[in-house]
Amino acid sequence: MYEKILLALDLSPADRPIVDHVKKLAGIMKSRVVLLHVATGAAAQFHEEDAGGKEVKESRTYLKQIRSEFESANIPVELEMAYGEPGKEIIKWVDQKGCDLVAMGTNGHKLIGDLF
Repeated sequence: MYEKILLALDLSPADRPIVDHVKKLAGIMKSRVVLLHVATGAAAQFHEEDAGGKEVKESRTYLKQIRSEFESANIPVELEMAYGEPGKEIIKWVDQKGCDLVAMGTNGHKLIGDLF
């Protein structure tokens, strides 16, 4: 039913519930999972694939950690990075590469934190 699941992650603790849910679902459905993070910092906005720095390094490290969880469960998994505004980039990714399901958690922000 779900051959390919796109799991969009924002690198916050809010990712944990959706990661656990998709891991179970993908195991049952024999799905392939694509982990996607959209980097939003200034370097990512202007340099895209050539962006470096702390944000991109931490993003890749995080995605590799999550990938290892899926691999340990024998679930095929790929990593993808995008750069820019998350909503637009997720839609662009789906339009270009396609998937059967898009999964994502909450954005991990809190009202007070967003105000600052």
